[in-house]
Amino acid sequence: MLASSSETAALRLDGVSKKFDQTLAVDDLSFAVREGETFGFLGGNGAGKTTSLRMVLDIIRPTSGSISVLGRAPGRENAAAIGFLPEERGLYRQMSAIDTIVYFGRLKGMSASDARREGLALLERFGLGGNAKTTIDKLSKGMAQKVQLAAAIVNRPTLLLLDEPFSGLDPVNQTLLEDEIRRAASDGATVVFSTHVMQHAERLCDRLLFLARGRKRFEGTIDEARGSMPARLLLTARQSPAGLPGVASATRLGDGADGWEEWEVHLAPQADAGDLLETCIAQGFALRRCEQQRPGLHDVFIHLVGPTEARA
Repeated sequence: MLASSSETAALRLDGVSKKFDQTLAVDDLSFAVREGETFGFLGGNGAGKTTSLRMVLDIIRPTSGSISVLGRAPGRENAAAIGFLPEERGLYRQMSAIDTIVYFGRLKGMSASDARREGLALLERFGLGGNAKTTIDKLSKGMAQKVQLAAAIVNRPTLLLLDEPFSGLDPVNQTLLEDEIRRAASDGATVVFSTHVMQHAERLCDRLLFLARGRKRFEGTIDEARGSMPARLLLTARQSPAGLPGVASATRLGDGADGWEEWEVHLAPQADAGDLLETCIAQGFALRRCEQQRPGLHDVFIHLVGPTEARA
């Protein structure tokens, strides 16, 4: 569902498609990202995530449909307000860390002095204060990735776009990046990041979109995504719960102590765990435990897009 006219969208795509020869990479894609929210763009390889972000940045043009970025069409006019971290990292290897950040800051309309001041502060925050004058080819991969991140946020962007930002990062740098995303959001930036790693989206996103083969399969909050799956319960009971109202399936997991049995129960759509408990009490159904299991975002994604397209 798109943001309503009463809400301000930092980013909006309406009916956007992109075709390369006979391949439809993005198929009639519509969504809106509200100002100040962190929005996850989730899909497997080849889902159309990178193509969509490149159209937002005006690197490529859509075959059809329209895009609005901060209230304007995509173009160079938006550069000063946007930060972008590409999936395929690329830095000038003979340029120093600070000169790299200043260079990208200048491309975004910053003065050299402002870009240097902000760049040095970022390097210090990332633990690279002593490497400001080190050339990129002398830095480790992780250190170079921090420089690229600093280059993406040196202008304190209003809209921060991150394409598979966690790819290739070790756990320490993944945590640093998550912290920077939270920092940018707390400073008022709108953050959009693509990923196929669901754990990052679970921790960071206000809302998210599932993309498969260029088509939108879901847009909404994490709770709304989880609500698309039937509830799953673990029960300890004296007998099978299969005949209870609202139970779609019941699988016996094994024996418990003193004649109790362990069961996995999937509820029918729209059925409620609280209603099941009331039914058990009313019918005198012997129940020792009723534990509701929240589905992980990975399971929800597979449920909504299908296992084949999730691997694509």
